[in-house]
Amino acid sequence: MESNGLCVWVILLLGCVLSSESKYIRYDTTSTIVPGKLNVHLVPHSHDDVGWLKTIDQYYVGSNNSIQGACVQNVLDSLVPALLADKNRKFIYVEQAFFQRWWMEQSDAIQNIVKELVKSGQLEFINGGFCMHDEAAAHYIDMIDQTTLGHQFLKEEFGVTPRIGWQIDPFGHSAVQAYLLGAEVGFDSLFFARIDYQDRAKRKDEKTLEVVWRGSKSLGSSSQIFSGAFPENYEPPSNFYYEVNDDSPIVQDDVNLFDYNVPERVNEFVAAAISQANITRTNHIMWTMGTDFKYQYAHTWFRQMDKFIHYVNQDGRVHALYSTPSIYTDAKHAANEAWPIKTDDFFPYADRVNAYWTGYFTSRPALKGYVRLMSGYYLAARQLEYFKGKSALGPKTDSLADALAIVQHHDAVSGTEKQHVANDYAKRLSIGYTEAEKVVAVSLACLTEGATKTGCRNPHIKFQQCPLLNISYCPASEVDFSNGKNLVVVVYNPLGWKREDIIRIPVVNEKVVVRDSSGKKIQSQLVPIPDAFLGLRNYHTVAYLGVSPTVKPKYWLAFSATVPPLGFSTYYVSNAKKSATISDRHTAYKSWNKSDTLTVGLKNLKLTYSVKEGKISQYINSRSKVKESLEQAYKFYTGYGNKSKDGTETPQASGAYIFRPDGSPSPLRSNGKAPLTIFRGPIVHEVHQKINSWIYQTTRLYKGKEHAEVEFIVGPIPIDDGLGKEIATEIKTNLASSKTFYTDSNGRDFIERVRDYRKDWNLEVNQPVAGNYYPINLGIYLKDKSKEFSILVDRAVGGASIIDGQLELMVHRRLVQDDSRGVGEALNETVCIHDKCTGLTVLGKYYFRIDPVGEGARWRRSFGQEIYSPLLLAFTESEGDWGDSHVTAFSGIDSSYNLPDNVAIITLQDLGDGKVLFRLAHLYEIDEDKDLSVKATVELKKVFPDKQINKITEVSLSANQERAEMERKRLVWQVKGSPQEPKVWRGGPVDSEKLVVELAPMEIRTFIINFGH
Repeated sequence: MESNGLCVWVILLLGCVLSSESKYIRYDTTSTIVPGKLNVHLVPHSHDDVGWLKTIDQYYVGSNNSIQGACVQNVLDSLVPALLADKNRKFIYVEQAFFQRWWMEQSDAIQNIVKELVKSGQLEFINGGFCMHDEAAAHYIDMIDQTTLGHQFLKEEFGVTPRIGWQIDPFGHSAVQAYLLGAEVGFDSLFFARIDYQDRAKRKDEKTLEVVWRGSKSLGSSSQIFSGAFPENYEPPSNFYYEVNDDSPIVQDDVNLFDYNVPERVNEFVAAAISQANITRTNHIMWTMGTDFKYQYAHTWFRQMDKFIHYVNQDGRVHALYSTPSIYTDAKHAANEAWPIKTDDFFPYADRVNAYWTGYFTSRPALKGYVRLMSGYYLAARQLEYFKGKSALGPKTDSLADALAIVQHHDAVSGTEKQHVANDYAKRLSIGYTEAEKVVAVSLACLTEGATKTGCRNPHIKFQQCPLLNISYCPASEVDFSNGKNLVVVVYNPLGWKREDIIRIPVVNEKVVVRDSSGKKIQSQLVPIPDAFLGLRNYHTVAYLGVSPTVKPKYWLAFSATVPPLGFSTYYVSNAKKSATISDRHTAYKSWNKSDTLTVGLKNLKLTYSVKEGKISQYINSRSKVKESLEQAYKFYTGYGNKSKDGTETPQASGAYIFRPDGSPSPLRSNGKAPLTIFRGPIVHEVHQKINSWIYQTTRLYKGKEHAEVEFIVGPIPIDDGLGKEIATEIKTNLASSKTFYTDSNGRDFIERVRDYRKDWNLEVNQPVAGNYYPINLGIYLKDKSKEFSILVDRAVGGASIIDGQLELMVHRRLVQDDSRGVGEALNETVCIHDKCTGLTVLGKYYFRIDPVGEGARWRRSFGQEIYSPLLLAFTESEGDWGDSHVTAFSGIDSSYNLPDNVAIITLQDLGDGKVLFRLAHLYEIDEDKDLSVKATVELKKVFPDKQINKITEVSLSANQERAEMERKRLVWQVKGSPQEPKVWRGGPVDSEKLVVELAPMEIRTFIINFGH
């Protein structure tokens, strides 16, 4: 009987459904916060990678869809009508590299509509940089530049300043991102998704996914920021995806149709909301409604969200609303909650057991090196562009600015993109460099012709530069001097202090002499160029330039150059009747029966080598009285998950993202007799070692320097045994470092690391090597009670201290498996000539030094700045006496002035109309150096001696608002307890008469300066 009754009810209901009429439903999407209720903030967004599986252009126009169906143009096109359809709908957009492309294609009518959408708050720009930059492999200057590029556009076009940091996809998060690219650009909050799985589990239990993050111990609470890690990822909760063809159940609310499911969908929404509320403080939670390249047909998402808001709010158990991270942040702030404090950073990141994303700290080391080289070049090129005067016509640095901004993306400089995309980034950098190279050449020509004050249009001098100087290819210097011509070498120094450095250029014969700008002969040295370099040179000039060198240089010509701050000096290389000083050559074989040790070094620093072992054994600095045993070697980790014989894949592999070694490292030693070849002369001592058939190393000790420079050539890494390999160099000392070492955060603050330990949770160790690797952009050091041992790097790398007293850097990786994180490609880089390809060879440098404890910071900071900003060389030929008709020495600042040792100019950029963008950075943290961790002052009248400063305005880090206005608007957050912090220093206001800028430790100050005519 009961079943018959049920049938009757079903028939009656069906009858009602089939006989009723469909009618228009107006969904109530009114967006207000309801006090006392759980508010679910729906944040519609699309995460649009600026290159990853496809190039930036392919992603924009929607081509190459066999790889990934993604078209950003469609996303932005479809957003406009979708937002216009309901004034309560909202959307956030991030990547300006895409938005600016789209914006330039729009009609005035569409642009006006979009401006109204921005003004009304329906469309909000979040983050606002050119890309969502990486946080491990990006340098802080590049992070600032790419953010500024986006922020200036948004200010000019829309009059808006983004409020929120949105770093939802980078693979771990840096302290510099929080305090510098967060608080110091005026953001009120910072949101991200990727934190360690063990950390996330604990934070969920303790409701500490949202914190107040104090990223800088020097700037403390003055640069703290409210920060939130999402509960899982940056996607919607499971079953709430609404792209066309997504399989989440829609809200079927038409009673005339089958599968009516409003109650079920509302129940599921409420359950998911309460689940998230249980791990979140206050009555506000955020749902990130979107993911990679979504909203290509925006209506499919908004139609469902309209329905959810309507029916969930009718149900009344929770309250749903269209929102943005700004609205969410304001709601959190208004809740008057006291938040836990977070210090340091979120590195390294593992998303599960045995899956540490620490391989990408080194992946694509040649691209990482190219990015760093171009970054330093861009800084210098902008200075020279300013000294000449930026013109509407002629070459500009803008193309390099765009290329550098794009390559800071978290799937670019990180090395986690497909190979064809990496090639695209490199191509963009090359195009940008070519244009900037013209700016540098023209600017130097104008300065040497003394024509900048009168205006300089078409200088006569044609300067050449040598971007492939690192592989000894420099056609400008490889000339025959016997015809009586001089090679003019103009040496530019982008730093704010006078500098002495060694210049090395390739020459074809030994009968050369070097003179300074007064014509006085100076000391020089010839060092033979080894075959390893010539092989690199010959192969890569064909691969990259399509030309085979016609001459073969025999020597590096080395000489010392002294260059004024923000200025240049001139040197001449010409024919001599007799040979220059050729290095003494000495070859020591392992079978040598003389003394087992050799010592190299000029003056204070000496390195002792064991001939028998074929490696370094002792470091001695006679000035600082430091003496330490030292051992340097190469080793490789076999990548886990190499292809099995039956072709099946093994569990978590090592790949572009993930470092997972298969067992202990294997030492890389020379086979048989590998001699130490030593070259000695008055400028440099060099020790050459052929470690094996694919590793060659040169260690240099320069006159007047108290550090060692190590240049390595690594590759092609052999994989014909089917095993991927990850190459590390290590230096062992006897320092008792107690598991503790220090790595930099994006080239700024150093953060203490303790092996197998995390400050925020009890670490369960499953990868004792990969789990102790950290990103390095400037350097890594360790110390004990008497000494500190530092290594500085020339590009982003991964590094660690796996045993006490030891530091290691991963310098190259070549793998045969994909690590299953989306890129779908093994990290197996090659360089090809026509159809013949060989594995990538990497040429790089690192530098090391041992100091008495407490004295290493001065070298790390000052020399670190010199690594980032190398001397820039330009060449031309001259027949007569160059100095009679040319300016041979120039300084852009007052000739009697140097910047303090603890300050660097990190931006000097001509904005046109008599305005410049000017940034100063204090290089030291509090308590880092007894003399230099103090307030510094810079006299602007001496930095700009020939200019009349009419107005100086201090602005936010990204120069999109006045600093005072930014501070006035800043939200003040309550924190749990009252954590003690030292008094925070800041530089005071700039007096308009005295024009002196104060900088406190780690402070960066940004100004727009207006000059009078």
